[in-house]
Parts: sequence; structure tokens; C-alpha cells
Amino acid sequence: MLKEQKTELRKLLIAARDALNAASRDRAAQLILKKIAGDPACRAARAVMAYCSFGSELDTRRFLEATLAEGKMLVLPRVDQSSKSLKLYRVADLAADLQAGKWGILEPKPDEERRVEIGSVDFVLVPGVGFDAQCNRLGYGAGFYDRLFGDAQRAGMKLPLRIAGAFDCQIAASVPVSETDLPVDGVMTETREYQRTNEEN
Repeated sequence: MLKEQKTELRKLLIAARDALNAASRDRAAQLILKKIAGDPACRAARAVMAYCSFGSELDTRRFLEATLAEGKMLVLPRVDQSSKSLKLYRVADLAADLQAGKWGILEPKPDEERRVEIGSVDFVLVPGVGFDAQCNRLGYGAGFYDRLFGDAQRAGMKLPLRIAGAFDCQIAASVPVSETDLPVDGVMTETREYQRTNEEN
């Protein structure tokens, strides 16, 4: 039942995001990412984890470029098919260090010398299909981010601050969650900001 609820909500939210016209999406994305870059935790972070956007997601390219321009360590995830997990790599050059992954999404090349553990990251820009006012997150269904953060928690690590950027149309009245689904610490849209009130990490 929960899986079906998530699937249905995912379809609705992706359709709403896809329906945004390109100019509106670009304007909103710039506003959202400017807010996130200006967040004190992001500004103070030395190592920032983000992601390469695809499709109708908010375009993260400028955020990635700005992170590098500020001299911060940029960390990007790569899907490891054998372990069904995310492996993290330091990226210094967006042109030279990335390649298209299984779904055509840009990922870091698997250079073991650039491997980074989540414990070295100070701030994470988290992707997602949808969120609610309690900062519950609906992903694409593979569970990669929940496993990454959940494994770190179980290992006794304090998680980095996790903020998501989303368009207003991606905010749902309620996101169905299971016990393995982890909320983010905050969500920023073009007009609103949400913070998780429960500070458990």
C-alpha cells in the first residue's frame, strides 16, 4: 500500500515539475540555489556534497561551479551497481572528472584516489521528487540516499546538514514514509523555506 502511494505521488509531482515552462523553471532554480548557497551552514562548509541534475530537476550546474570557485571541496555521488549504493568522489573539474552513468546522469569517474566518505562532508544538497512541510522526502524509489545516510547513522556518525532545493509544485500536503525513510533538515523553494523541527540526527 505504501509503495503504491509513493508511486502515485511520485507520478503527480514529476508531472507538475515537467509542466513548468523553461523560463519559469530557470528563474525559480536560480532563486532556490541562491538561497541555499547563502545559508550560513553552506557558506561555512569546507566540503559540500551535491548532485548533477537531470530532466526537469532544478539545474544545479551553477551551484556546482560556484562551490568550486569558492575553493570548497565538491563531492558528488556515483551509483555503484554491484552494491546498490552511492559512492562519493571529490570532483575538481566538471568537464574532466565526470561521465554519463547508467541513466545518462553525469557522475564522477570511479577514481579511487578521489574517494570520500560521508563523514568528511559538512553540507549536502539533497535531490528529491517531493517533500512536505515536515521535510519528509520522496525520492525516485531506489533508496540510495536513505541507505547512505542510514548506514552512516548506524555507524555512529553525525550526519552533515542536509538541505533540499525544490520548486513550490514539489511540496505535497503529506509524503508517505516508512521507518527507513529519512527526512532532510530543510527544504527551500522559490517562495518558502521549511525546517525540520525534530533535531534528531
